Amino acid sequence: MTHWHVSCTTVDIMKKNEIFIPELSDEDAEYIPIVMDDLETDSKKVKMPKQLPILALRNAVLYSGTIIPITVGRDKSITLVREVYGDSKLLGAVTQRDVKVDNPTGKDLYKVGTVARILKVIEMPDGSVTVILQGLQRFEILGVRQEAPYIIADVKERSDVQPEESDNNFNVIIESIRDAGLHILKLSPHLPQEAAFAIKNIDNNSFLISFMSWNLDIDNAADKQELLEIDLLKERALKLLALLNRQIDILKIKNDIHQKVHTELNQQQREYYLNSQLKTIQNELGIGSDDVKELEAKAKRQKWSSEVAELFKKELQKLQRMNPHYGDYPMQFNYLQCLVELPWGKYSKDNLNLKNAEKILDEDHFGLEKVKERILEHLAIIKLKGDLKSPILCLFGPPGVGKTSLGKSVARALGRSFGRISLGGLHDEAEIRGHRKTYIGAMSGRIIQTITKCKTANPVIILDEIDKIGHDFRGDPAAALLEVLDPEQNHAFHDNYLDVDYDLSKVLFLTTANSVGNIHPALRDRMEMLEVSGYLIEEKIEIAKRYLLPKQLKLHGVKAAKVKLTDSIIEYVIEHYTRESGVRGLEKQLAKIIRHIGKKIAFDEKVKPTLTEKDIHTILGAPKMTKEMYQGNDFAGVVTGLAWTETGGDILFIETSLSRGKGTLTLTGNLGDVMKESATIALEYIRAHADKLNLTPEIFERWNIHLHVPEGAIPKDGPSAGITMATAIASSFTQRQVRKGVAMTGEITLRGKVLPVGGIKEKILAAKRAGISDIVLSRENEKDIREIKDIYIKGVTFHYVNTISDVLDYALTDKKVKNPLTIS
Repeated sequence: MTHWHVSCTTVDIMKKNEIFIPELSDEDAEYIPIVMDDLETDSKKVKMPKQLPILALRNAVLYSGTIIPITVGRDKSITLVREVYGDSKLLGAVTQRDVKVDNPTGKDLYKVGTVARILKVIEMPDGSVTVILQGLQRFEILGVRQEAPYIIADVKERSDVQPEESDNNFNVIIESIRDAGLHILKLSPHLPQEAAFAIKNIDNNSFLISFMSWNLDIDNAADKQELLEIDLLKERALKLLALLNRQIDILKIKNDIHQKVHTELNQQQREYYLNSQLKTIQNELGIGSDDVKELEAKAKRQKWSSEVAELFKKELQKLQRMNPHYGDYPMQFNYLQCLVELPWGKYSKDNLNLKNAEKILDEDHFGLEKVKERILEHLAIIKLKGDLKSPILCLFGPPGVGKTSLGKSVARALGRSFGRISLGGLHDEAEIRGHRKTYIGAMSGRIIQTITKCKTANPVIILDEIDKIGHDFRGDPAAALLEVLDPEQNHAFHDNYLDVDYDLSKVLFLTTANSVGNIHPALRDRMEMLEVSGYLIEEKIEIAKRYLLPKQLKLHGVKAAKVKLTDSIIEYVIEHYTRESGVRGLEKQLAKIIRHIGKKIAFDEKVKPTLTEKDIHTILGAPKMTKEMYQGNDFAGVVTGLAWTETGGDILFIETSLSRGKGTLTLTGNLGDVMKESATIALEYIRAHADKLNLTPEIFERWNIHLHVPEGAIPKDGPSAGITMATAIASSFTQRQVRKGVAMTGEITLRGKVLPVGGIKEKILAAKRAGISDIVLSRENEKDIREIKDIYIKGVTFHYVNTISDVLDYALTDKKVKNPLTIS
């Protein structure tokens, strides 16, 4: 920093005792120089001693003709000042080479310094000492005589070499220095302009050089020391002029930059500075500071990475600069709130007691062995290895079989938090990835929101109805889920709102679906598919007794002693009031029964605990469902088929009839394109192999064929009815009976090959409900039968076939139906 002060005399200073002494710290403080007009007289009065006590100055150089006050803090320096002040009052002021050295020795000092007289010593209240020094003349250190208690050195005088009086160049240099000083004052409005009076009125050239040398605004003390060490006054003046010109150039550049910045200061920047001032005032008054304190307190408890911590700090500073009344303030606050409430690195400890986990899973769900086994395998590996990437499991099957509720049981078994995200009808990608925070009303995606609610970074999250995701112009959510459900990628999931990666690798994702075919292929490839099939009647009875009935009794506040449902009554409700693979409809019917009983109890009416079929009719009304039973083989052209639907397995009847005509094929029953193609293939195969059925080709030209599938209001599609249609057509033309108690399923080709189909377990359950004893299906489906438990296939005989000929050989009997048509 540059100091400019008007010159005065020592006598005036001492008389007035009005020297300004700033608060200084040790010998490196800022000095205020005062130029002495009577320096030459005083210096002549001083006889240069051969030895001088040396006072080390830090980052400052004392010149002849200046008076400066300094605060002395070093113990050896205080000792020196006090002893010298009581004696000769002369010392040597020498600049130390390195400002970082706290206890300099002779080696740490420059060789040239200035003899100084102590004009006054002032004891300060804090124990430090302020001393006022008057620079007299230069000297050179010849050697150090002692280091303690302070430095004493042998010295010799170094006199200034004056230029010749006839040297006009020197006078020009002096005037240039004077002009440079005035120019600097002009470029520096913050400097006291009274200093110009001093510069104009200093007549002594040596005094002017000393004054200007001291006021050089340079941080490097070595340049000032170099000026002090130059003996030739002209050379010193030239060096000083060069440094002054450099300072002028720097000031010009600074002023140009300042002018440009000032010109570019627009309204937004002006508001920024005003908001900063307003923020300071608000903090002083305690307005708007609670939000920041709350966020900072929450941030201290987070275990986030340095990247997230830096982002939070940056965004918090942005919030602090905002006016709370501005529209952007709530948006910024909500973003920071989202950051601090998200669990970063906070994991719940898994319960690795495998027997306990198995017990919990069995308590909550009946059956579902494959799913339970997979969960227990995952826990076992974590117990052995200590860490494992969470699998992505997809539970698929008909509604009401317990897929969604299984997620809660898994979370309870693991001891983790549980979250659920419904994906049904979702069609906006931003629902998964979040919106960019620049948008109005922006928020994080459902994944991040659910984790925030769970308050741990390793919850169990169930993505419900993943097969019912839609997509439109706003993006494809299924594509966004590819990153979420990929164990190799989700350790760095990027939410657009957070704008920073978040680790999802410890989250256990469970997804549910009714139809695997509707899931995006790439998404399906990333998941481990686990089938959750429908229940047998026996299983539904057990589920009703163990889970559904106790649950409804508790919900309705009815004591268990007031309601007794026998196995036969529960089975009656299942068969006549529900038609489903799961138990959701059964639960509704049981709830209706409990409500009816609860109403009677509330009215203090007599309640009969054990219910009969008659009571069920009274409560639930007439049976809603007629059991889909096998309808016999009395008619030609009627064959029982097996179908898979989203609600489970079902039986269907393929009916064919013949009428005289030109051999046209009519298809009715709300059939899809694939099913229509199967009917066409079946007819063409029968035509091509008419000789094996003892039929003449001309028959197909004289008889029209009508193929119908009942329940026409229900859309039907798929290839699995191929062999059923072929058998029905063959039975119509041959008028042969179909074997009793037989149902079939399988796709056919033009070559007559029978191909495998899916949904075997559901179809078997439907066949058992209908009282069917024999099932015909492709030999390639034999492997599927082997994986099904014996309890599901008990009482059913399977007949595996390779071709349509095998089907016809088994299914068609030699017995003609009663009153057959005369086909010729």
